[in-house]
Amino acid sequence: MLPFTPAFAATDDETETYPAEAIGEGSLSKGYGPSRWAEDWRRYRDPASRDDPLDRLKFLPLDGDGDIYLSLSGELRLRMNRTGNLNLRNAGDQRQDMIRVMGAADLHVGPHLRFYGELAHAGISGHNIGTPAGSMRNDLVVLQSFAEARGQLGNVDIGLRYGRQEFMDGSSLLTAQRDNNGIRYALNGVRAWARTGVVRIDAFDLKPTRLGTGGTGDDSVDHGQRFSGFTAGLRIPARALGGSRLYLDPFFWRLLSTSITRGDTSAREERRFTGARLWGEAGRWAIDWTVNHQSGRFDGRRIDAWQVFLAQSYKLQGLPLSPRVGFHADHASGGGSYTSGKLTAATTPHGNNVYFSYQLALTPTNLRTVAPNLSLAPLPGVRALLEYQFAWRPDTRDAVYRANRSAYAGTEQVGGHKIGESLRAQVVWSVTPRVSITGRYEHLDAGPVLTRAGFGNSDFFAAWLNLRF
Repeated sequence: MLPFTPAFAATDDETETYPAEAIGEGSLSKGYGPSRWAEDWRRYRDPASRDDPLDRLKFLPLDGDGDIYLSLSGELRLRMNRTGNLNLRNAGDQRQDMIRVMGAADLHVGPHLRFYGELAHAGISGHNIGTPAGSMRNDLVVLQSFAEARGQLGNVDIGLRYGRQEFMDGSSLLTAQRDNNGIRYALNGVRAWARTGVVRIDAFDLKPTRLGTGGTGDDSVDHGQRFSGFTAGLRIPARALGGSRLYLDPFFWRLLSTSITRGDTSAREERRFTGARLWGEAGRWAIDWTVNHQSGRFDGRRIDAWQVFLAQSYKLQGLPLSPRVGFHADHASGGGSYTSGKLTAATTPHGNNVYFSYQLALTPTNLRTVAPNLSLAPLPGVRALLEYQFAWRPDTRDAVYRANRSAYAGTEQVGGHKIGESLRAQVVWSVTPRVSITGRYEHLDAGPVLTRAGFGNSDFFAAWLNLRF
């Protein structure tokens, strides 16, 4: 994953609407976004602005003046993953050959009403792949399907979205699409917002989708989990730091699970996240800082956990290859999973674990990392990242955890803090706005905690081609 490098549109403090890149729907790159419903293709209303037949599909007027129009989107991803020493234990090598096909339709009925639908298919084959989950093999799923109404109340933009939708309002380490999977993470429910040019507030009440592996009939709402809360946003004036573009996003969330496993116990958990995110750019610096405290109850026990995510990078001006140097330092508390008393092990609602390990070997529970990195642009459209990560566990009585939240068996019974070190490299070639090629490599060098519990080193390689319109 590339270090945080925001791409901001030129705005000023008197802008009437809150900047689109900061409303919790992802940033656009040459018109394309991580969630396709965040894209705005109204410029193609004018035929002179279209460059090819695919541009025509982005704006299909259904009435005389184009107030009612349909926008079509599609994606094909071909990917290969290869993992050595699967699960860091002698389980052989694994090769995953994956395909993802997505298609979406976005119907706008005037400026105040829209309907969005998205279908997806995921296939997987290869060697030593076990029994793939519905996020990796799925004949067909209604990935997203919602209705949205929006308008203005004075100078406040208001809106409401109801149905199945992706949600990533906040740090990607807490809420993410999980694009690494064949089928991305989506939830069901309602999201509402009110925004001015300087402040915003979003409220939501959502339940995740439980994926099957067949057709659309076996993908249902998971009523055993509920994610709800509020996220606010404050646009810090540019003059505050001499030309900065920074945002402060405080949040209060609740994550309810009727049955979740911590250590050897499965029970009901209600977890509350109270925190804030400061992110953006100031001069040559780009920052993404998030702090949250987690409270609540698990099986009647008090929860008292913390997470701190600090990512920063600096652009070296006037040098060849456009270098950017940085590092991220992260802390996620552990403890209480295998002992009595309060539970101090942190977790996330649905965060991006690729940030800590391309092969999904780690997650921000009982984890502390420091990772210096360097990114370069060796060729037009190419961005390369090199990173070296050191990982420890804060609590020696708690385990080390994988991205799927399962513990490395026995790590809670051995001493030591050092989990290991990882060398990571990524190259992304944006051939055109519609075509990209990505390659990733990771070597995980197991440290004393893992080796004492019988785990070892692993190498991971991935490559994929992404086509979209």
